Amino acid sequence: MFASITSVALVGVEPRPVCVEVHIGNGGSRFIIVGLPDASVREAKERVRAALAASGYTFPSRTVIVNLSPADLPKVGSAYDLPIALAVLAATGQVKDPVTRVVALGELALDGRVRPVIGSLGAALVASELGVPCVLASQSPGAATVSDRVRIVAADHLTEAIAGAMGRPTGRVLATPAARDHVGDDLALVRGQQQARRALELAAAGGHHLLMTGAPGGGKTMLARCLPGLLPALDDGEVLEVALAWGAAGRDTLNTDLAPFRAPHHSATLPALIGGGSGVPVPGEITLAHRGVLFLDELGEFPVALLDALRQPVEDGRVVVARKGSSVSFPAAFQLVAATNPCPCGYEGDWLVACRCTESGKQKYRRRLSGPLLDRFDLRVRVARLEPDELRGPAAESSETVRARVVAARKRQQERGGLNRVLTRQVLDELAWTDGAERLLARSVRNDALTARGWDRVRRVAVTAADLDESAVIGETHVAEALAFRGGL
Repeated sequence: MFASITSVALVGVEPRPVCVEVHIGNGGSRFIIVGLPDASVREAKERVRAALAASGYTFPSRTVIVNLSPADLPKVGSAYDLPIALAVLAATGQVKDPVTRVVALGELALDGRVRPVIGSLGAALVASELGVPCVLASQSPGAATVSDRVRIVAADHLTEAIAGAMGRPTGRVLATPAARDHVGDDLALVRGQQQARRALELAAAGGHHLLMTGAPGGGKTMLARCLPGLLPALDDGEVLEVALAWGAAGRDTLNTDLAPFRAPHHSATLPALIGGGSGVPVPGEITLAHRGVLFLDELGEFPVALLDALRQPVEDGRVVVARKGSSVSFPAAFQLVAATNPCPCGYEGDWLVACRCTESGKQKYRRRLSGPLLDRFDLRVRVARLEPDELRGPAAESSETVRARVVAARKRQQERGGLNRVLTRQVLDELAWTDGAERLLARSVRNDALTARGWDRVRRVAVTAADLDESAVIGETHVAEALAFRGGL
């Protein structure tokens, strides 16, 4: 007796179909699982036995062999409990064959309840491609994102999963996350800081990486938290990418079309930030920030090795995590925003509090931020302590007002095929530059020791400034502004 059913395994954030084959043979009562299962998959034996008994079904007192194919793909977690149980019931004839014409994913409790697992959205996508229903726990994270493409059977119990797979309604509804209308602070709350506000607008418009330096209390963190409210809504493809990334980490995206914002603490480990872990690698914070913002507060407090590990993902938009026997690629097209103090005490250059640091202490602190890492920030701005008149001043432009200009600038970039942050040298060369802009760029290479990478980054920011001005020609003022934001710490 034989039956098979489709399930899913995640390779990075990519869902791969897994065929769960069950063969009932002669011999004594044995339950064997093959196909590179980890310990939690092998433990499905006991969960499936108990769940079937609690649901009124009989587990065969013969040899049961479960094969998870492809056999060379590692299988992890408790997600295969539900498809194994359905295939066993079909192989023994306790339920009719249509029950296997689905994609199933879920953990079984000993009393037969179905629990959500990582990979639910991937299972729904595979079911959509195969044109079959998808059986999941009703609290499955992320699957509601594609509920309009595939019939999803939401179940709280094994008996409901069986009924749904047979085409009968379960009465359960797939849980959907509550969406919020706004993320982060409103830019109207920020007093003064005109230069920093302008840098934030440029960063939002062109997707540029931003570094803010200044004494404590100047508003660096508040400015960073305003950025998500300035960004355009994600399109359908980006929403799906974000949902897959979060689903691979077992999380729901709380906002369907708003750019994610992640702010890990400086005590985060390398696997927590980049991705990894024991066994099959899982996404880190940079993947959870995919298509959104990664904010690193107190940048100088992060370990040097961790900061240097960011350099490649910032450039490539992806990170490859290699482990023994597996190597996976995670998406990481995030916008990096960082805030740091200028020295260990934080008050170098402050007009009110004197710096107490020694020169050697300042140098040691700055060496934590390598030159190659700093070179990847398109925009660098000083955030100074506010004057009393600035604190009492009227509210400035709101996030909604600035966001309208950002959205208009992004539309101009769409005609070029992508964000200004990733414009190639060929595209930059083909744009219209005034003679004054060209001369200023040439002087900056000679006088400011601008590198080839820095030259391109300055030109990209200048293009963003022109987009915000609705100018088809990049002028000297646009280049001058880009160079002004290229200063060091």
